[in-house]
Amino acid sequence: MTPRAGKAFRKSAQTEDLAVTHRHAAGIDVHSREHFVAVAAEDVPAGFIKAEDKLPAGVRKFGTNTGDLEAIAAWLKDCGVTTVAMESTGVYWIPLYDLLASQGFEVLLVDPRQTKHAPGRPKTDVVDCQWIRRLHSYGLLTGSFRPGDEIIRWRGLQRQREMLIRYAAMHIQHMQKVLEEMNVKLTEVVSDIVGQTGMKIIKDIVRGERDPLKLAKHRHASCKRTEGEIASALYGNWRSELLFALKQALKLYEFYQKQLRECEGQIEECLRSLKDKSDGRPLPANLRKRKPEKNEVRFGARELLFRMSGVDLTQIEAISETTALVILSELGTDLSAFAHEKNFVSWLGLCPQHRSSGGKIFKRRIRRGANRVARALRMAAQGCHHAKNALGAFYRRIQSRAGGAKAIVATARKIAERVYRMLKYGQEYARQSEETYAKAYQQRLHKSLAKKAASLGYKLVPETMTP
Repeated sequence: MTPRAGKAFRKSAQTEDLAVTHRHAAGIDVHSREHFVAVAAEDVPAGFIKAEDKLPAGVRKFGTNTGDLEAIAAWLKDCGVTTVAMESTGVYWIPLYDLLASQGFEVLLVDPRQTKHAPGRPKTDVVDCQWIRRLHSYGLLTGSFRPGDEIIRWRGLQRQREMLIRYAAMHIQHMQKVLEEMNVKLTEVVSDIVGQTGMKIIKDIVRGERDPLKLAKHRHASCKRTEGEIASALYGNWRSELLFALKQALKLYEFYQKQLRECEGQIEECLRSLKDKSDGRPLPANLRKRKPEKNEVRFGARELLFRMSGVDLTQIEAISETTALVILSELGTDLSAFAHEKNFVSWLGLCPQHRSSGGKIFKRRIRRGANRVARALRMAAQGCHHAKNALGAFYRRIQSRAGGAKAIVATARKIAERVYRMLKYGQEYARQSEETYAKAYQQRLHKSLAKKAASLGYKLVPETMTP
């Protein structure tokens, strides 16, 4: 694959020779049981006595308890450090990061890939922290994106809610398995066993009811199957051990539903405590006509999200209240860390990474990662397959040319760019119909073909209708 003709590749700006940009910098290699901290040897206070002679000048080893973290902050202050870069995996960095940030240090959480690809990287923890400090002092490291404290609190609650939903889903599967082992074909006659009809039938079975005709009386009016069809599917073997397993699975599901409601109450309280950025503007009209989602929050999330962000992300065709909750809880409203929407899309991993050499591109695969926002946007893009709007038309055009997988990524990128513009600039979202998009695409295609024909010495003339 070769690059497209006329493509403007970005060129790096002319810079001076490598120089120290962060004079008073420190590097920390974070672990679960100990932290290695490195500062410049000349920044070590005079008269300092090293606790371990094996460690080089400017390097100290600390524990990971709260007292040890406070000792790290005190040591850095004694050394005159102003900025700190730390490398870590897992969640071991969070307590130290929060403590240092609260005491006025500029803290950068560095992706290990930044230091791994630099030549000459050492392999020991003692020298690794010195390597991190050295790279940071030259300004060669960039910190990971981390929103403000209020958004972090909301994000923790939102992630807790997602975890509770996953745990509850496990017990739904457990109930389905037990019902199949009893040969009770409830899953074949109702679309959702934890819906109104399914839950009433399961609760009656657990209470001791065995008559299929009485159980089928719980049929909701909107069920597609008749009462007789439901009753015929509810004859089972009623083994005692299976009934006990069904009872426990039901109790566990109801317990997680209770925990989910408590978590949603905390999320609602957190959203109400955030600053109002709507400037008194009314909430835009809801143009989406759809059924409520299965795991949708039980409070007016759309109004609260508009209040805290000043924009209504649900105006974008593919974004629901649940998707908007995930996006804003992970990003917040301040996207100043991303200078351009291309930087934002690259951080999400929704653009291809060109592996090229000598003008030839070998790979264009996207970067792998577990970005929650990107995952939510991909899920939103999947819903555009049959959508009668501009995003749906774009999805189907890419799908016909490159396949469904690439169409999902391309559509997710389109949605991400719209989210960026709305949050960064406060722009109102202008909906585009499928017909308008198709007409604009035909115009672009006609212009491109005319330009290509002119470059070959031809003139593109529209076909005339014969009488």
